[in-house]
Amino acid sequence: MGTRKRPDELRSHRWYGVDDLRAFGHRSRMLQMGFSEADFRGKPVIGIINTWSELSPCHFHFRTRAEEVKRGVWQAGGFPVELPAHPVTEQYMKPTSMLYRNMLAMETEELARSQPCDGLVLLGGCDKTPPGLVMGALSMGLPFIFVPAGPMLRGNWRGKTLGSGSDVWKYNAELRAGNITEAQWKDMETGIARSFGTCMTAGTAATMMLACEAMGLTLPGASSIPAPDANHPRMATDSGRRIVDMVWEDLTPAAMLTQGSVDNAVAATMAFGGSTNAIIHIIAMARRAGLELDLERFDTISRRVPLIANLRPNAGEALMEDFFYAGGSRAFLKRLSPHLDLTAKTVSGGTMGEDIADAEVFDDDVIRPLNRPIQAEGGLAVVKGTLAPKGAVIKTSAADPKLLTHTGPAVVFDNYADLKKRLDDPDLDVTADSVLVLRSSGPQGGPGMPEWGMMPIPQKLLKQGVRDMVRLSDARMSGTSYGTCVLHVAPESHVGGPLALVRDGDLIRLDVPNRKLDLLVDEAEMERRRAAWTPPVRRYERGWTSMYLDQVTQADEGCDLRFLEAGAPTPEPDIY
Repeated sequence: MGTRKRPDELRSHRWYGVDDLRAFGHRSRMLQMGFSEADFRGKPVIGIINTWSELSPCHFHFRTRAEEVKRGVWQAGGFPVELPAHPVTEQYMKPTSMLYRNMLAMETEELARSQPCDGLVLLGGCDKTPPGLVMGALSMGLPFIFVPAGPMLRGNWRGKTLGSGSDVWKYNAELRAGNITEAQWKDMETGIARSFGTCMTAGTAATMMLACEAMGLTLPGASSIPAPDANHPRMATDSGRRIVDMVWEDLTPAAMLTQGSVDNAVAATMAFGGSTNAIIHIIAMARRAGLELDLERFDTISRRVPLIANLRPNAGEALMEDFFYAGGSRAFLKRLSPHLDLTAKTVSGGTMGEDIADAEVFDDDVIRPLNRPIQAEGGLAVVKGTLAPKGAVIKTSAADPKLLTHTGPAVVFDNYADLKKRLDDPDLDVTADSVLVLRSSGPQGGPGMPEWGMMPIPQKLLKQGVRDMVRLSDARMSGTSYGTCVLHVAPESHVGGPLALVRDGDLIRLDVPNRKLDLLVDEAEMERRRAAWTPPVRRYERGWTSMYLDQVTQADEGCDLRFLEAGAPTPEPDIY
């Protein structure tokens, strides 16, 4: 390793190590809490950013994990301090947790800047917490390490293995079709989520934890350890030990991350058949690191990287617990290594190649060989055209292959309330060939781009045996979902994108092999519709949501806030 920092070069030295009035006050207040000066002076102060909450089932073990991180920090000669942060929880936050991802990013950055932190340990996992925490930590620029929450145990119901999210959508469709009873549906509640931890399907949480590891931000293998497994607390303690050395080594994001780090995250997401949400999040993370990433680069990587994780909701019956037993994230990345930058640095202090050198796959059906993939291309694709000039995304691995090339008439819903009101109307003019269109669901229209894009199939079609059809919106969808859902249409309808101008009966052509999405309406008619369109009335005049609406970028740009994404680095605070 290179030259290590001296104690007087620590950032926290400005708070604790000098001889002036302010440092006297800082030291005396640490003594007030029962610490001795030997506990903190001249040692790396490690901020543990904890997103634990009693309304965050994915993170319910983080009270304990924070203590296990502290154990590692103490062992390595550091001083741990726990800093609670906004628990951006997918299950309960309305209208959507995505509205608050950037709030967590801003809070993470400011917690670290305003406090005497030398390094950070980020505790997250549920969907928006990995990108939110990482975005803030990247902007702050201190050494940091991410501790993933880990997936929950497999679901179980009446002898069937259940996957969180995926089987909710599946069995709800069967309930609406009349194929299972209300009592059976109710009984399923007790078996679908059996432990703390994130969704155990290949959803957004699993995708983002893996993307963080592929980007080099976790210890090797950390992202796939099931939350209740004894390896998980050991990983937390190892992370606590490692961050102390990272501070002494001054292993900051700027010293570690490269374009190869970002491309590794994208390649892993594609080979995993990961969530469409990852496209928004990884773009935002890359831009915070000052690195290039756009929809075109995603699609270029997707075209060359095969899908090799045989997990729900993409294919097969395997879940994240099976993925872990098959060798986990290290084995997956080892198998993917021809498509990775193996020289990219990681928080281990080594390179990606060194981190995965001895990894093995133990189940070739769960983690497929490159010459026997689920599909030849990655699980996500980007489409563009007259309906999505700045792009839209689709999870091809979770779609009906027959629908990837499809032309059909639009059935338009102006917002989700309209969808909920009319979807199951027996008189709705809809067939299996129709294209369901939902608008007012993007970054501004939602607001926050809710997970409404996996629109339910109309009940009368379910009863006819239809289980998939083309659905299109400016919304997101849960990474646990499946179906031929075209998402993230940009520009969104709320700002006057072409989606705002679609009418019932308009023909829409989806051509995923050629990456096209077109509204088959002539330009003269579109101009008449544009002239008649009026912007929606603003619903939020104050608070966080108002600020969000003023600053949020579109989906193709990562949905970050402009004033957080750009500008010169924020200076260190004065201490007077």
